Amino acid sequence: MDLEILKKKLSTYRNARDQVRNVPDELLLEVLSAWEHWTGSTPDFYRGIGVSHRGMGSMMGKAKRLRREGKVPVTDFKEITDAVLGGNSLTQGFTANSIELCWDQGKVIRFPQVEQLIDFLKKVA
Repeated sequence: MDLEILKKKLSTYRNARDQVRNVPDELLLEVLSAWEHWTGSTPDFYRGIGVSHRGMGSMMGKAKRLRREGKVPVTDFKEITDAVLGGNSLTQGFTANSIELCWDQGKVIRFPQVEQLIDFLKKVA
């Protein structure tokens, strides 16, 4: 994302003392994503979005906590359809007997093999 666009988005959350406050979660995650893809120096990034190093530290801490807790926006999710898989999901390792796990908030996760389900459950436990 262009830093100018990010700077304009953040400027709407500036208070009278020129501090960035009450930034929504989605924007915090955008800032974190832009930071992860930034190849220049740290001070250049801070200047590019118009935030001090103290304010940036606070925002990064909140954004990393959000990502760690799994509060990633739903817009990042892309469903894999049969058309993407080449029209036949059986060729990609999914059999007619794949396992579906109904996760929280109506999310469905499909596992083509039992071993993958077991590995997943071990990691989330």
